[in-house]
Amino acid sequence: MKRYKVSYSIDYLDPKPTVKYFDEWHEMQQWIDEEVQNRIDYTVEHSIYQITEKKLEQIEEYQYSLITAEDTKCKLMKLQKI
Repeated sequence: MKRYKVSYSIDYLDPKPTVKYFDEWHEMQQWIDEEVQNRIDYTVEHSIYQITEKKLEQIEEYQYSLITAEDTKCKLMKLQKI
């Protein structure tokens, strides 16, 4: 059985978030970082407006807020940007 379960929603109302399972913490963290970066890149590339540093930080913070990670052997934990 995998130890970590990660749910990553498109937005707060997403009824079917992306769910991934990982054996190791570092694997989970690597996937999260890559996926967050992919979503940030997509947002920036498709924006019709210039993105400021402050807005970029807000986008990143929002993306991390959509992630929930669960240690299947412990209680639910909410990930925060490290």
